[in-house]
Amino acid sequence: MQKYIAFLRGINVGGHNKLPMQDLRALMELLGFLEVKTYIQTGNIVFKSDVADIAIITSKIEAGIENSFGFKIPVLVKTPKQVALILEKYPFSETEKQTSYFALLYTKVGRNQKQLITTFSFLNEKFKLINDCVYLYSSTGYGRAKANNNFLEKKLEITVTTRNFKTLTKLLALSEA
Repeated sequence: MQKYIAFLRGINVGGHNKLPMQDLRALMELLGFLEVKTYIQTGNIVFKSDVADIAIITSKIEAGIENSFGFKIPVLVKTPKQVALILEKYPFSETEKQTSYFALLYTKVGRNQKQLITTFSFLNEKFKLINDCVYLYSSTGYGRAKANNNFLEKKLEITVTTRNFKTLTKLLALSEA
């Protein structure tokens, strides 16, 4: 059995795609996943599975949500080791890390997308693409950041979901419990 962390994009935000965590946990268990835990209302799930193929797990969760709740939600599944590596590769200062955001990319970016992201610069913001994550720091807070989830999705033309440092570290802790 392997532990996994799933990130759902766009649920319980602004009154759209309402999905109570109790119902999500029940669905995950119905789909055959074990030791299912959720963290906050934005769709973060820690669970165990005997399936080793992340693509199969992802498809199973996406189909389960659509069939049970009637809406399509992009799901990103990672191992705890992959999440730990994202945190380890943080490119800015340790002080900034505590208030930073991590834009998790659903697909790999190509050379042109990597080049494009380096052409943008915003006052009071730092962002850097490393592998499948764009690290975001804004000295004025994420709510005012221009390099946010929507900006990255439009510019990179891929699905992105963003989490803060506290959420990623809590999910890792839950996966180790």
